[in-house]
Amino acid sequence: MKIAEVNRKWEELRGVIAENFDMELPDMKVMLFLIGVQELGQGPKKFSKREKEELMHIATCRLFSAMGFYDLKGLDEDGWPHWELVKPVPNYTLLEQEMIMKSLIIDYFQELEII
Repeated sequence: MKIAEVNRKWEELRGVIAENFDMELPDMKVMLFLIGVQELGQGPKKFSKREKEELMHIATCRLFSAMGFYDLKGLDEDGWPHWELVKPVPNYTLLEQEMIMKSLIIDYFQELEII
């Protein structure tokens, strides 16, 4: 996808999420949190600050697994997924990181047929 197309789809996705969750337009951290909650599969509930950070890590691993960087090892006794780094993530520039994350998030929500 070209940068303009990624940005257009990103704004469309942000609008859909904002409308579905009755919230302001979400930023990247909110999107990662929502993906983490979805991947955890325990539904909405109160999370501690540490758990929120772990949910965003789960989301990042899940997204980068689509590029072959992570594999799901399994779930722990509390049902939280654990991922294994299988190859190092390259040192992307900040713009590259942003575009890759946006593209992966867009792909994730397209797979769920949200957009």
